Amino acid sequence: MNSLWPWIIFIVFVLALLAMDLGVFHRRPHSVGFREAAGWSAFWVALSLAFNLVVYWRLGQEAALQFFTGYLLEKSLSADNIFLFAVIFASMGVAAEHQHRVLFWGVIGALVLRGTFIVAGVQLIRHFHGILYLFGAFLLIMGVRFLRQQGKKYDPNRSRIVRLAGRLLPVSECYEGGRFFTRVDGRLMATPLLLVLVMIEIVDFTFALDSIPAIFAVSQDAFIIFTSNVLAILGLRSLYFLLARAMSRFHYLRPALALILIFIGAKMLGGPWVRIPTAFALVGILSILGIAILASLATDGKG
Repeated sequence: MNSLWPWIIFIVFVLALLAMDLGVFHRRPHSVGFREAAGWSAFWVALSLAFNLVVYWRLGQEAALQFFTGYLLEKSLSADNIFLFAVIFASMGVAAEHQHRVLFWGVIGALVLRGTFIVAGVQLIRHFHGILYLFGAFLLIMGVRFLRQQGKKYDPNRSRIVRLAGRLLPVSECYEGGRFFTRVDGRLMATPLLLVLVMIEIVDFTFALDSIPAIFAVSQDAFIIFTSNVLAILGLRSLYFLLARAMSRFHYLRPALALILIFIGAKMLGGPWVRIPTAFALVGILSILGIAILASLATDGKG
């Protein structure tokens, strides 16, 4: 898309939504319940589908199909983030009423990060198309590695970046409500909540290394990639509050995400010989996710 106006309108619209989210609907810290999370999840999904209709109207069927496939791909690969967010909040003892604030600022960081990755990726592909095959090989390796890491527990306190942040920044001993900084004896210090935010950003950065290369197998249109990623990420917070407690029931979700990475990587590597239409890729992703969810529920029911 050559015109800047769609970009400007979309970004202003997203910023307005975020401002209303933090300044109006979540101005007062509170624990997000199931009903509220379900309502917000439905809102973000409906907004994404409505935007998909706009893409279909303005750019055509193929662009709309690419948007929906990219949205679903990012949404599914972000599902594992929910599990890691829950681990981080539990291990760091973050109160339920302050978790939304951390995820909100985590989303802001994720949007900036994804935007940077997408712009860089599009420019790389334009000047060096062979980078797609490197992306494909990378996704295959990450998918296999993901499969081999099943059962391993994530310990956020072992992160080198988190330990480095703790050394560089003076950190207070206690939380100060929802604040990231506080003053102790006149000295400005970070609260443990800021370290939690750092952990959240590290998790998103790690998964962005998988999801951003993967979406280039679906589309190389920067606008389609950016908008589908942004709308998928915006709904991640409400999805966390909706599914965090139930994530342990989906035993086969993580292997399914690994298979999706392998499938997308193979699609990218096989592009010169076998062209897989976007519709087939969408069916493949839906099939892998559907089988994993049904198998998880069946296994959980027997247990």
